Amino acid sequence: MLQDQQYLRIPGPTPIPPSVQRAMAKPMIGHRGNETSDLLRSIKPRLKKVFGTDQDVMIITGSGTSGLEAAVVNAVKPLDEVLIIVTGAFGARFVQICEAYGIRVHIYEVEWGQAFDPHEIQEHLRKFPEVSAVFATYCETSTGVMNPIHELASSVKEVSDALIIVDGVSCVGGVETKMDEWGIDIMVTGSQKAFMLPAGLMFIAASERAWEVIYSNPNRGFYLDLSKYRKDLEKDTTPFTPALSLLFGLDQALELMDTEGLENVYGRHTLMKEMVRAAFKALKIPLLTNDRDGSDTVTAVQPEDFDAEEFRKVIKKEFGLSIAGGQERLKGKIFRIGHMGYCSPADILQTLGMMEIGLIKVGKNIELGQGVAAAQRIYLEKEENDR
Repeated sequence: MLQDQQYLRIPGPTPIPPSVQRAMAKPMIGHRGNETSDLLRSIKPRLKKVFGTDQDVMIITGSGTSGLEAAVVNAVKPLDEVLIIVTGAFGARFVQICEAYGIRVHIYEVEWGQAFDPHEIQEHLRKFPEVSAVFATYCETSTGVMNPIHELASSVKEVSDALIIVDGVSCVGGVETKMDEWGIDIMVTGSQKAFMLPAGLMFIAASERAWEVIYSNPNRGFYLDLSKYRKDLEKDTTPFTPALSLLFGLDQALELMDTEGLENVYGRHTLMKEMVRAAFKALKIPLLTNDRDGSDTVTAVQPEDFDAEEFRKVIKKEFGLSIAGGQERLKGKIFRIGHMGYCSPADILQTLGMMEIGLIKVGKNIELGQGVAAAQRIYLEKEENDR
């Protein structure tokens, strides 16, 4: 292996396109000058399109977790009751944040590896009529589950006026997102996943209904006070110093997404998911999720007859290929393959080829090429159907 050759197939941070790298290397500019305002004016309408909203999408220098905290501190007050849907480690993170702010938490947890049922959420909400917000995760990164966010709001609103707050960190930009049409009140995502950037930017949008709640909340914090960002964004500026190099990169990343076309971006992610899933089925290695619940951006594999951590170490040493392990209760039990952002079907075929060799090295009895061939067939079927 060439020492500096690395293949990053974790569910974030993801690889960065060369044109985005070049954009981030531009000379620094003044953050209060016209050039920065021009940059924000270029970015704003395209971010709205990705979110599927007419609302402005605020850009905050911080990690995805800062977005989750911003959603909590702006939309919920101490001693308020909330319902948090936990389908994995990142749903559980909402619990930790809310408890840190003295918010009363009701948890609805499903088995890790499964998506929630919106109708069961509805039944659970009937027990807690004082709940002011429902928190959910669109793609649960830790399990490779894609939750039915498109059905959540309509189900909740039959029994509750609670705000719908969604963590979209590991999928927005890679999967269809229709925040307004679906009735989502707050949507959060980050830069280091499907947006093809380094970590360091957080994007968050709120509905008019959510803004009414936010403005009535006297305890919105300081740096994460969304009303400051909304007010300044209307003037094409930011309340605090932005990460300008990342904004240069964001402008270029959005250009790449526009050029490809969002529907094609989403189709590419679906295709890569299907290729990966077909490969492991052909190799007779179990997947953690079923086909309906499986994410378009990350796939979780649950081996039964070889060690997941040993396998990760082997392919890292042999090829410089990085995949993710399990988290918390799934630690050592699964491995996760990221296929989002700057990633193509060609990358998936290469990744699967390397992984098949890794499987042989850890003693798994497989026929080389079997998984790759299954993925190739999926690719060709898609091409045939598109004609």
